[in-house]
Amino acid sequence: MAIVSQASSSVSQASGSQKPTILVTGGAGYIGSHAVLALQQAGFGVVVLDNLSYGHRELLDEELKVELIVGDTNDRPLLDRLFATHDIAAVMHFAAFINVGESVNDPGKYYRNNVLGTLTLLEAMTAANVKKLVFSSTCATYGIPQAVPIAEDHPQSPINPYGTSKLMVEQILADFDVAYGLKSVCFRYFNASGADPLSRLGEDHSPETHLIPLVLLTALGKRDSISVFGTDYPTPDGTCIRDYIHVSDLANAHVLGVKYLLENGKSDAFNLGNGNGFSVREVIDAAKQVTGREIKVVQCDRRPGDPPALVGSSAKAQETLGWHSQYADLNSILTHAWNWHQKRHG
Repeated sequence: MAIVSQASSSVSQASGSQKPTILVTGGAGYIGSHAVLALQQAGFGVVVLDNLSYGHRELLDEELKVELIVGDTNDRPLLDRLFATHDIAAVMHFAAFINVGESVNDPGKYYRNNVLGTLTLLEAMTAANVKKLVFSSTCATYGIPQAVPIAEDHPQSPINPYGTSKLMVEQILADFDVAYGLKSVCFRYFNASGADPLSRLGEDHSPETHLIPLVLLTALGKRDSISVFGTDYPTPDGTCIRDYIHVSDLANAHVLGVKYLLENGKSDAFNLGNGNGFSVREVIDAAKQVTGREIKVVQCDRRPGDPPALVGSSAKAQETLGWHSQYADLNSILTHAWNWHQKRHG
């Protein structure tokens, strides 16, 4: 049975003049919670569905004060009740498992949640005549890049079950558009990073696998060292280069995606990145400057499947949605993340 957080169930009722209500699945997670904040700031009503396997209830209750329904996208009766009792105009779908290594070792978990969970959600949406969805996809659908920066017409050949699960959903969405008229925006984003500039929200995974929080946790003394996997790549300093995009910029893009669909935009896919990359060494060196602390580095062998460089072109999102990043510089990303981690773990 679903559990509803009562901390803010009156929010949507008290704001009868606000914009339509958006259902955010996975809204207690890292990117999802920032999207909830951005939707609220844009005047939308918000309902969150999250099973709290990785999300943080306290962020929704204390910082965002939003209605939370604790449940799973694989629970069709719950979804039917949700759509019957809430006037949902569109859905933002973040509820997915994201650990690439785990997806290789336990692919069934990823296909069951990321693919079947999404299919169940889409069928419930169609039955309820809710036909607008913003989907959290990934640059992992491209696999090993043939050229950088990567544009949306780059071949999609994922090299792990996580990326494959996201590509499967993109294909399902295309079919649902043809069959049922369900319109979608798929955002393929690069390395989400940073935190809310006011430190209300931030990144807190367990286990943590992302470079920037691992570096900052090392600076805080919560870890002994940071591992650098591969120093012999064909890059200027021998370490992998990645395109880091501020999570608040990602969230703002999702709001623009919702507005685009509500204004009868057609189904489409967009990259979200900054169009430039930073190496692992550059991130660590910048983190030392931001934190003013030493960060011990351990050099390790390459990991299988890590491309030398992943950098995306966001020209299409800029042209079609009018999206522009506010925090494209690495210093802002690290400073906001550092402020959050000090508040959360200091």
